[in-house]
Amino acid sequence: MLTVLAAWLLTGCSAIKLGYEQGPALSYWWLDAHLDFNSSQSPQVREALDRLQRWHRQRELPLYADLLARAATLAEGPIDAEQVCQIERDALQRIDALQRESIRAFSPVAAQIDARQIRHLSTHLEQKNARWEDEWMQGSASARLQRRLDKLVDRHTDFYGSLSAAQTRLLRRQLEQSLWSPEWGRQERLRQQRDLLGTLMRIEQENLSAKSTETALLGVWERWLAPPAEADRQRWQAWLEQGCKNLAELHNSTSPEQRQRAARRLRAYEKDLRELAGRS
Repeated sequence: MLTVLAAWLLTGCSAIKLGYEQGPALSYWWLDAHLDFNSSQSPQVREALDRLQRWHRQRELPLYADLLARAATLAEGPIDAEQVCQIERDALQRIDALQRESIRAFSPVAAQIDARQIRHLSTHLEQKNARWEDEWMQGSASARLQRRLDKLVDRHTDFYGSLSAAQTRLLRRQLEQSLWSPEWGRQERLRQQRDLLGTLMRIEQENLSAKSTETALLGVWERWLAPPAEADRQRWQAWLEQGCKNLAELHNSTSPEQRQRAARRLRAYEKDLRELAGRS
């Protein structure tokens, strides 16, 4: 529930129009798979998703479009790590606004979640964790690195076009020096899940009101953004800063043609979002 609408931001970078228009239906399917809503909860969830999309279309999509326009302009020339980090911080503000509004919208339903549904969620997360570990933690260190590199190359190729051998070597070196590791990723993933499940159990056991439920879930989200342990917070921040530096380094290695391709892609997304924002 805390993450479903963050996917709408990502929808803005894929099959934008079709995906966005189907957002409430797809989000309901995703949420129901996790929580198995009962007959009284289902219509509340669907109504909340429709309201949330109306809010998101009117308030957030123009801000996303503005952010994409800025990114497109930056993509046309060389950039530095601070410029990348500023875009990242602004994007995080939009995700934060979306999460807070989604929590507010879904708190009345979250206050009704019972022990059976929490067990269902726990089982569902365990299954997803097993698949995540198969993808990120199986095989030798070199095999894991290669899988990460392949994904990263695909992601950047979508924007820049084919990467040169030198650019691929640069990405490999960045991954080899990355502060992120599958072990740390698993640790943080499990920490966040335990926090969410524990909070839902407290909401159910203490029969919290919708307002108290909203406060409790906001706490979960804030701890997802900033891990409670100081060492983990420092590592997250250092990793984010490393990511800004890495992206700037790759971008500055690109040709004028690659930069123009990236700028065109970003402006196409901007155009789609402005058109979506203009629909009633």
